[in-house]
Amino acid sequence: MRVDKYLWCVRYYKTRSMATRACKKGAVQVNGDAVKPSRDVYPSDEIKVRKNQINYQLEVLDLPKNRLGAKLVDIYRKDTTPKEAFEGQETLQYAKKYYRKKGTGRPTKKDRRDLEDFTDSQNDQ
Repeated sequence: MRVDKYLWCVRYYKTRSMATRACKKGAVQVNGDAVKPSRDVYPSDEIKVRKNQINYQLEVLDLPKNRLGAKLVDIYRKDTTPKEAFEGQETLQYAKKYYRKKGTGRPTKKDRRDLEDFTDSQNDQ
């Protein structure tokens, strides 16, 4: 089975064209090698997928005949992604919450004071 079709079948990508595009960009590796979308995948292959700034690692257990329901995905793949990969995503979410959106205007006095209090507390430690 093609690697792009496999990633679509086990629901790592919403459409097959998105999986194909990820393979062409080099976001998919099979057994440590960047692959084209037409590369065949076999049971016991190790696949690494970079998606949403997380490096997913999975092992192919079996090849599905077609796209699966979410509850059946674990029959065909084993997710070996380390927990540290998801911890980086949490810190990124905290950074996005504080970021000022474009078009909100100049920072107010309160924003400036909050920023100064934050930087002063960092310097004290």
